[in-house]
Amino acid sequence: MSGAGFAGSATRLVAGWMACLAIGSAAGSALARAPDPSTGLPPVALSTLPAEARKTHQLILDGGPFPYDKDGTVFFNRERLLPRQPRGLYREYTVRTPGVRHRGARRIVCGGQPPNRPEVCFYTADHYASFSRIVP
Repeated sequence: MSGAGFAGSATRLVAGWMACLAIGSAAGSALARAPDPSTGLPPVALSTLPAEARKTHQLILDGGPFPYDKDGTVFFNRERLLPRQPRGLYREYTVRTPGVRHRGARRIVCGGQPPNRPEVCFYTADHYASFSRIVP
């Protein structure tokens, strides 16, 4: 095989390999973002959330104390992005945002009774414009 033939084959081989990686990566991303069947929202692993969100989630399970007065208050789901539940089931909690002096946009919203044993929790980084279901 001549040098040019080998270089052309190698180029095609690398291009094919790169295409397979891209397809596999896209498929993996699509699977990772497939909606949760019980809520219709994309799942997000608790371990991948910011450290502040993981800390807030642990505070929820511990029953507090919470750093903000609004933490643990009823979330009314006015945006209707979360599954419909009786009023009072969802409660909201602030996720601290480093460098921000106010509450920021990040929240965890959980549903269940008692509140420190939620059946389901959701994360929003954009002040209720979108949610992901938190999965272990």
